[in-house]
Amino acid sequence: MRKLINVLFVAAGLLITSTAANAQQKFGHLNSDEIYATMPEAKAAQTTLENLAKTKQGEIDKMITEYQAKYKAAIDKEKTLSEANKEAVGKELQAAQVELGDLQKRIEDARTKATTDVQAEQGKLYPPINQKLSTAMGVVAKEKGLAYVFDISASAGFNNLIYFDGGEDITAAVKTKLGISASAKPAATPIKKP
Repeated sequence: MRKLINVLFVAAGLLITSTAANAQQKFGHLNSDEIYATMPEAKAAQTTLENLAKTKQGEIDKMITEYQAKYKAAIDKEKTLSEANKEAVGKELQAAQVELGDLQKRIEDARTKATTDVQAEQGKLYPPINQKLSTAMGVVAKEKGLAYVFDISASAGFNNLIYFDGGEDITAAVKTKLGISASAKPAATPIKKP
């Protein structure tokens, strides 16, 4: 009987210790969208991607303009079709149709390549930024003794945190750790995270 009482006391002590340890875990949250919007590296990466996309779109727009001009020329040529010039104009229209088909294929290929190029550039630019942010978040969480940190940003889909009452918002501390002013305002156009 005495052994049973000792076992119960030990079990109760372990249960109380376990409960106390769990009660001491601290939770924090941050808004990674806000941090990304103020990180100079993310702003530079976003600008680089926007410039690349504009350049690629400019090239595609030139091809579209060329296509539209050749299409209009073919339509105008078709209006001149008569019995007297049927054979010559027919050959020209067939050649124009082949040329328009080729140009349309080039436009589609250019769009695909532009998308691939932008995605490749994004894949090159963002991993170091993500690593830097991840490291800063880990350091701040350890400094503050946090067991868990939740991302409450919109791009995370608000799925990372269902409810919080209080908690510690470490967004400003992570910005400071990254060398960004805690009061820095996000960019006017949101920076897209990969």
